[in-house]
Amino acid sequence: MKKYLCAVFLAFILVVTLTFTGNSPQAIAANLDTGLNSGTWHRVELPTKATLLDIAFSSTNPDSGWLVGTDGALLETKDGGKTWEPRNLELGDGIYRFISVSFIGDEGWIVGKPSLLLHTEDGGKSWNRIGLSSKLPGDPALIKALAPQTAEMATDVGAIYRTSDRGQNWKALVTQAVGNVRNLYRADDGRYIAVSAKGNFYSTWSPGEAAWTQHNRNSSRRVQRMGYSPDGRIWMLNRGGQLQFSKSTTVDSWEKPQYPKQAKGIGFLDLAYQDDQNVWVTGGNSILLHSEDGGKSWVRDESLKGTGANFYSILFVGSDRGYILGQDGSLLTYSPNS
Repeated sequence: MKKYLCAVFLAFILVVTLTFTGNSPQAIAANLDTGLNSGTWHRVELPTKATLLDIAFSSTNPDSGWLVGTDGALLETKDGGKTWEPRNLELGDGIYRFISVSFIGDEGWIVGKPSLLLHTEDGGKSWNRIGLSSKLPGDPALIKALAPQTAEMATDVGAIYRTSDRGQNWKALVTQAVGNVRNLYRADDGRYIAVSAKGNFYSTWSPGEAAWTQHNRNSSRRVQRMGYSPDGRIWMLNRGGQLQFSKSTTVDSWEKPQYPKQAKGIGFLDLAYQDDQNVWVTGGNSILLHSEDGGKSWVRDESLKGTGANFYSILFVGSDRGYILGQDGSLLTYSPNS
């Protein structure tokens, strides 16, 4: 009798949901299958079709933020990312690819290709171009604001520099570059991981070390992207929808590779931690996977299947604010369910 009453109650809830939301039974089932009860992703309309590459917010004003991307795309928000307005900079006739942006308070930095470094001290009202040496190994690929007047910059061949005087002088932190890299990841404690351009090996560097340490990949599949988890372990995304986590902070000891069936073999492009247990993975063809147990099991967010974009990057600014950056001006924001 109890089982019968439970079944009747669940059927009643489903009918009420269909009546008041207008959702189809298939949509309701999809939402139940995903188990995504912690928040919702929403697409934000942008005045650009450029591919978005990075996003940053002021450390003192969370409503103030910047988006950068291909074709010189530079957008500003003053309402926490709900709306964005384009900003144009006078940089001559060249077309630049803005790759990385970082802010601390009102002081911000942007790097791009061809070799470009921009700096602001007034919250982006004005930007100054800082000249870079013609002997700089590679082009700037990553910038991180650390303190007033202080930033760290890495290039696409793994050279790492730090400035403490608004970019007028730079100190090299490694004795030599590592070679052409596919991507770079910098942890909050200053450690780096660089994936080689062909994805056949990766390199690590920690503050105080003189040079990079190279490591062979532990799979026949080429490495796509790597980074650090909150507990100091390393995560790795490989071609063909494979992901791995290291067993400890040791870089050469790995757990068994995972092949989440929800990805259907589509390649992963980025991974981000919302908190210690909630992990998200993005990929091609609007793939977005979510784990609520630290990466042991995965479900797909079915609500984004029709977005029609590759999701290149995902990051969280605190556990209640997340952003997905994709092709053709695709930006999605995360907000917790009430």
